[in-house]
Amino acid sequence: MAWASITRTVHEGRPAIVKTTDYDARLEADGLRALAEAGAPTPEVYEVTRERIVMAEVGGPSDWEALGRALAICHRATRPHFGYDLDNVLGPLPQANPWSPVWSEFYYRHRLAPYLVDLPADLGNRIRSAAERGRLADLLDHGQPPSLIHGDLWSGNIVEGRWLIDPAVNYADRELDLAFAAVFGGIPERMWRAYQEEWALDEGWRQRRPALQLYHLLVHVRLFGGGYVGMVADRLDTLGW
Repeated sequence: MAWASITRTVHEGRPAIVKTTDYDARLEADGLRALAEAGAPTPEVYEVTRERIVMAEVGGPSDWEALGRALAICHRATRPHFGYDLDNVLGPLPQANPWSPVWSEFYYRHRLAPYLVDLPADLGNRIRSAAERGRLADLLDHGQPPSLIHGDLWSGNIVEGRWLIDPAVNYADRELDLAFAAVFGGIPERMWRAYQEEWALDEGWRQRRPALQLYHLLVHVRLFGGGYVGMVADRLDTLGW
């Protein structure tokens, strides 16, 4: 499934990438700006319109340790509530970001609930019941500050072990970035060690991770079909929901 096309060009004598999108490319430029201002390495944006974004072509050499430290520093950027200044997209899908003071409520209402219709009824009901009975809140609310996250962190959105691209930024539990990156692998252990050295995760992160992986798995169910339903069921079984 493609929702963008990429070509190479030269912008004022510098190698550049032109990305033409089906979604509003200004949302991507905003995310890159927010991450860069918070200390994350992102390509410079040269031009942007609704239909396309022109940015620097970036490359290696890789520096996974520096990327891990930079991600932790980026996560220290905070706001009083969870959400973002505007709604944006995760891949081709809309991502709602209304401000909320409670992480578990934001996560359920705006990350999980919109996708429950795509699941077999029994799985959707298991997630719904966990939220309604307070099990989701008991697990996820651990006094964490709202952190600026990349929002779609996986190996395909890291260039040469050094640069972050294609963000879906919002202020969330920082563990969401790390949980998603762990779903499909491809992120070297040395990046995570450097992250932990810069800002160690709170106790209990391993127990929270399966619940935090549900959002991106539900997105994959919608985009790519039932092949990911089993991964959702696996997380729910691990959680005992």
